[in-house]
Amino acid sequence: MSEKEIYEILKNALVTLFEIDESKIKPESLIYEDLQIDSIDAVDLVDHIKKKTGHRLEPQDFKAVKTIDDIVKAVVKKLEAN
Repeated sequence: MSEKEIYEILKNALVTLFEIDESKIKPESLIYEDLQIDSIDAVDLVDHIKKKTGHRLEPQDFKAVKTIDDIVKAVVKKLEAN
């Protein structure tokens, strides 16, 4: 799975699950500040990523992320580790 595919999964999740305007979603978008994702939403997002990719991000993986691109890189790292 490519970074572009993971990005598309995230973008679609943010639009459909959290009703975020697609124009606000960019690789450099700050998850908490720009997109108003809170900790409960983050758990839902992690669960959605697991369903789509088959790999779960651990809480410590998600604590380090600040942007959409950070999430993409964390997922890629998980995929490469397996």
